[in-house]
Amino acid sequence: MTAIKHALQRDIFTPNDERLLSIVNVCKAGKKKKNCFLCATVTTERPVQVKVVKVKKSDKGDFYKRQIAWALRDLAVVDAKDAIKENPEFDLHFEKIYKWVASSTAEKNAFISCIWKLNQRYLRKKIDFVNVSSQLLEESVPSGENQSVTGGDEEAVDEYQELNAREEQDIEIMMEGCEYAISNAEAFAERLSRELQVLDGANIQSIMASEKQVNILMKLLDEALKEVDQIELKLSSYEEMLQSVKEQMDQISESNHLIHLSNTNNVKLLSEIEFLVNHMDLAKGHIKALQEGDLSSSRGIEACTNAADALLQCMNVALRPGHDMLLAVEQQQQRFSDLRENFARRLASHLNNVFVQQGHDQSSTLAQHSVELTLPNHHPFHRDLLRYAKLMEWLKSTDYRKYEGLTKNYMDYLSRLYEREIKDFFEVAKIKMTGTTKESKKFATLPRKESAVKQETESLHGSSGKLTGSTSSLNKLSVQSSGNRRSQSSSLLDMGNMSASDLDVADRTKFDKIFEQVLSELEPLCLAEQDFISKFFKLQQHQSMPGTVTEGEDTDGGTLSRQHNAGTPLPVSSEKDMIRQMMIKIFRCIEPELNNLIALGDKIDSFNSLYMLVKMSHHVWTAQNVDPASFLSTTLGNVLVTVKRNFDKCISNQIRQMEEVKISKKSKVGILPFVAEFEEFAGLAESIFKNAERRGDLDKAYTKLIRGVFVNVEKVANESQKTPRDVVMMENFHHIFATLSRLKISCLEAEKKEAKQKYTDHLQSYVIYSLGQPLEKLNHFFEGVEARVAQGIREEEVSYQLAFNKQELRKVIKEYPGKEVKKGLDNLYKKVDKHLCEEENLLQVVWHSMQDEFIRQYKHFEGKNLNICR
Repeated sequence: MTAIKHALQRDIFTPNDERLLSIVNVCKAGKKKKNCFLCATVTTERPVQVKVVKVKKSDKGDFYKRQIAWALRDLAVVDAKDAIKENPEFDLHFEKIYKWVASSTAEKNAFISCIWKLNQRYLRKKIDFVNVSSQLLEESVPSGENQSVTGGDEEAVDEYQELNAREEQDIEIMMEGCEYAISNAEAFAERLSRELQVLDGANIQSIMASEKQVNILMKLLDEALKEVDQIELKLSSYEEMLQSVKEQMDQISESNHLIHLSNTNNVKLLSEIEFLVNHMDLAKGHIKALQEGDLSSSRGIEACTNAADALLQCMNVALRPGHDMLLAVEQQQQRFSDLRENFARRLASHLNNVFVQQGHDQSSTLAQHSVELTLPNHHPFHRDLLRYAKLMEWLKSTDYRKYEGLTKNYMDYLSRLYEREIKDFFEVAKIKMTGTTKESKKFATLPRKESAVKQETESLHGSSGKLTGSTSSLNKLSVQSSGNRRSQSSSLLDMGNMSASDLDVADRTKFDKIFEQVLSELEPLCLAEQDFISKFFKLQQHQSMPGTVTEGEDTDGGTLSRQHNAGTPLPVSSEKDMIRQMMIKIFRCIEPELNNLIALGDKIDSFNSLYMLVKMSHHVWTAQNVDPASFLSTTLGNVLVTVKRNFDKCISNQIRQMEEVKISKKSKVGILPFVAEFEEFAGLAESIFKNAERRGDLDKAYTKLIRGVFVNVEKVANESQKTPRDVVMMENFHHIFATLSRLKISCLEAEKKEAKQKYTDHLQSYVIYSLGQPLEKLNHFFEGVEARVAQGIREEEVSYQLAFNKQELRKVIKEYPGKEVKKGLDNLYKKVDKHLCEEENLLQVVWHSMQDEFIRQYKHFEGKNLNICR
């Protein structure tokens, strides 16, 4: 250990001007044995700084390094663990407690003794030594004036004092008197000894001379001791008297403490009582309102609302720990629960009665609305019920079972009421669409006589055949010709001067207005009811809701009770689902009735699907802008799918009827019925779809229809026996081109050019074919000439052949004098007039083309004739 101490002094502390006083080999308690050294050091410079340094052997070599140092003044406690038994463990309390285990108890005791000495000398007993043997500390107590603190070296350093000037002078005089002191130290020491003995003898004589004074001093000391004894007796008596006073003061202090404690407890108790009284006391007026308040008057509803809010606040107060163990608190809570139960029961019963009464009141007004195409207004009913909105919110948060029961009852009552109103409303709409008699309308207005009206409308919904009196153009596609079709329609309708197309337009306009009025009546009804449900039942509806209504969804209200346990408020998404399901159950008849009305309109006239597609698309677009996931938007979207399906079916039916068209073998063809019907469809569609949202659907339908028209015009032209094929193609494609040019349909520009090309080609073909008839032999003669030329015979040599010489040409020309040619042309004109129809008015166009072609052929024959004559 001495070698280690020497090495540490040399390598670590000497460079830092420090001196190592004590060392102990230690390791941390409770961990792996990693040895280190705790060193007690002091600085060599003043002021002296005392430290405890932890030194650890380096992992990389045999040298030691300084790891951490603590100032001794930061040491609060030294705990030796056991003052009696030997124990190598000890604790040093700096900013935290460090637990050490020394290599031996002797090293630990030496180190603690050094710490105690340094504490006594430099810190004036500021460190607490716990569980340290008193014997260890007594051994370290200094004796005499010059106390040894840390061994001989430290004592020598502390006792050394520099000589002052007088002491130096005396030593110099003494040294001068003893010049041989330096050379003969023994003689000098003997002289000093003799002089010391002389001084001691003088001192003894002086003491003996002062014996009388010592005796006097001893007497004075004895008297002083007697006085001290008397003073001690008096102090003892005073102390006894003060002891009784001290006991009394202790009792008074304890009493004051108890009084202060009692006052503090009383203040706290008063605070708790005030808290309970202020937060759990319900006014008598509120109690009376909850028990007897009038729920039919506005003032009574307001009083009940305020009382219910006050009750809810009392029940929701946050009790402090221990309050729930008080009997009064338990009784008050039970009283609040009884009040809540009774008032919730009374409120639910009253609102159920209001729902039932509303159903009776609305039923009484159905008769006056059934004649007109309007739905009853529920605003007064909503306005009256909205007075209970805050109470419904209270009921939702306090008793969810009763709230859920009221929701189901409201749906049951209102669904039956709306079902009667909506069915009567749609019956009136069907009657107005079909144009039945006033007697039938009156019969339909009887509240509970719906079967007769249904019977009448079911006759309109026959699965086969058309409605009597229908003027749909599709029902007339089987007519043989345009003229016959018009005459048959006029005779069938028997409407005087009014044409069939005018009647169609009037009926369709009437249907369009009725259908628009139906949608316009349903839309505000649904929106108003949804807004009322949201406000009355306190359900949020203005946040995004995932999903839409599917056909298989439960709409009987049963899911409302299965979504959450009773008494648990619904989250926002579930509240949106609840609104949707309530609307589905209340208005469960809207979608079927709309589908029936659409089917009826489609049976009356399949072109009505155009009107319905535009109107329904507009209303769906409007509803989705308001709320894309609302009941109205979803329902109208489902119905729009049906309307679009009917529209596609209408297009398919037109194409199918084009393919089924049969023409008469005895009369000329003229403009084919489906060509005229395409013109009618396109004109009607352009007027309906102007600025419509579903223009893309119409463009697709145009493309399908025009392809069908082109294909079937060519098919009919090939099958025609009475009218030449070119005439059928020419007239119909001219009509198609004129229609497309007039309507300016952008998606059919390519078809318009194709129709014009087909019209031009077949006009030229018909003209060439027809002109071969008036000069047939002449035409054959020159065809023969051209054939010979084609075979390689030169034109000037053709005239030398027997069949094509000048004589044969003169014979052929003689057969066609001017009168005969004029007669032939007249016959040709009549034949062309017979082929062409009056509707298209192409006679002059065709005849002018024939004249031009005749002149061209004449000039051609004339040129050939000159070549032969040469």
